[in-house]
Amino acid sequence: MIPVVDFTPYCLENKREEADPEQIKSLANQICNAFTDVGFVYLKHHGIPKSKVDGIFSLSKEFFQKPVEIKEKYAKSSHHDVMNNRGWVALEKELLNPERPADPKEAFNYQLIDDKETLPNDILPSFQGVYSDFYKHCQELVCRVLDLMSMGLNIDTDYFRKCHSLIGKEGNPTTLRSLYYPPLNNGVKPGQIRCGEHTDYGTVTLLFQDEIGGLEVKPAGSDYIPARPIPDTVLVNLGDKMQRWTADKLVATKHRVLIPEEEIKKNQGRQSFAFFVHPDDHVMIECLDNSNKYEPVSSKHYLNMRFAATYL
Repeated sequence: MIPVVDFTPYCLENKREEADPEQIKSLANQICNAFTDVGFVYLKHHGIPKSKVDGIFSLSKEFFQKPVEIKEKYAKSSHHDVMNNRGWVALEKELLNPERPADPKEAFNYQLIDDKETLPNDILPSFQGVYSDFYKHCQELVCRVLDLMSMGLNIDTDYFRKCHSLIGKEGNPTTLRSLYYPPLNNGVKPGQIRCGEHTDYGTVTLLFQDEIGGLEVKPAGSDYIPARPIPDTVLVNLGDKMQRWTADKLVATKHRVLIPEEEIKKNQGRQSFAFFVHPDDHVMIECLDNSNKYEPVSSKHYLNMRFAATYL
């Protein structure tokens, strides 16, 4: 069971400095307990306006419904370089589980430092403004989540925030990713699912889902359980870098996206937005408890290794 946590005490509508210390401490414990037990948590009353979520979903759908020859103009230039993780990714270019066929999904990776050549502003004039605004909302929310994690782990409250100080700038690869799973009218390959089993590569991820569903997560010692879309929530999960950093105290949980059994959903496209968060490139990921359970590695090097194993 993925817990649902009320984020009201620290939501974006409230100033950080005015938050009630007792409520914040309770919130920190709830967040860390969720990441210890399940690796996932739903946040309600997070403060990102519903109109912003609806707006970017609508714009994203408009882009993905363009012909392939148009989308190719904005294609990601390199699949193996952290510094070039921007632009459109075509269908079946990613393999998150090497035991399955490639994932039948498209994506568009956006960073605040994107140059205009990778952005479809010429065909969708509001694209850069909408994506930039949503990125900044996600950035502030995730920084508050990082504060709470620091607090819950009894380290300096701003420790993780400082390690992510370059989000949105050169030197940090944090990415807002729009995902589109086209209708499966023409069938699927044997063993193929919409997104193969994997853990995320970074520290934390914010996930916004549409109503189609299909996401499942696998807590330790458990079978896969559904992570159903809950209206007006954001689903937050832990990534591999944070599991290494905390020497397995907090866990990155495997997840996947299945193909719906219902024909009506199978023949509909599915959308989601993921805000993949990473520390600054130079930050060394070292076990906070000094256990050396994992070998120290720079944030940038670790991400490049994971990308190299993902893209076809």
